[in-house]
Amino acid sequence: MLKNVKKEGKFSYLEIGEGQPIIILHGLMGGLSNFEGVTQFFSKKGYKILIPELPIYSMPLIKTTVKNLAKFLEQFIEYKKIDKAILLGNSLGGHIGLLHTKLFPQKVKALVITGSSGLYESAMGDGYPKRGDYEFIKKKSEDVFYDPKVATKEIVDEVFETVNDRSKLVKTLAIAKSAIRHNMSKDLPNMDTPTCIIWGKNDSVTPPNVAEEFHELLPDSDLYWIDECGHAPMMEHPNTFNEILDAWLTKRSL
Repeated sequence: MLKNVKKEGKFSYLEIGEGQPIIILHGLMGGLSNFEGVTQFFSKKGYKILIPELPIYSMPLIKTTVKNLAKFLEQFIEYKKIDKAILLGNSLGGHIGLLHTKLFPQKVKALVITGSSGLYESAMGDGYPKRGDYEFIKKKSEDVFYDPKVATKEIVDEVFETVNDRSKLVKTLAIAKSAIRHNMSKDLPNMDTPTCIIWGKNDSVTPPNVAEEFHELLPDSDLYWIDECGHAPMMEHPNTFNEILDAWLTKRSL
């Protein structure tokens, strides 16, 4: 699927399907391929799926913040001349989607968050950087999922490569600190964008009470649970995730 990445100016992104734009925002340790199930399903349902590659590792260190990633997203939306997008974000991607919605509410038709940071301090996983220790990284990667087998060798290798690349590691820590500083609990009650919250019942990175808090604070939100599911529902249970989201989009006439 990744062979279709378009590179134009400072943007690299996937684009598939036609219709109402859904922009997918990946997390810190998540590549574009994490959303393959969602992309294939909704691109056949009258949606145009766009997945921009977020410049987490290419921004200057001083600018590596959640806010600058939200502004980058706005530049991407301007570049693509999108009027109103549905934003779908996992983990850090959810946080970027939330912050973008706060900063540019008129640009966002609806928001979908899953395992999102923005409220919970240790959302980036504690004690990540044990460089060089493959088994530790493997265990950490498996902990993200309810079923450790979802953490394929390819996923573990990618995380291992990131934490062993000094510049990537420094950026990872910078964005993690920025996410903690950028707690959104005060902003959420003023955000009336329709929001779909889909959460893994067994998410150990952003536990279920985080989803309940998002639901409580966001004025126009619906909360859905997926059983036997960790931090990345769209990877672990793509069919269930798609069914929930499809029904929600239909219910909300989106």
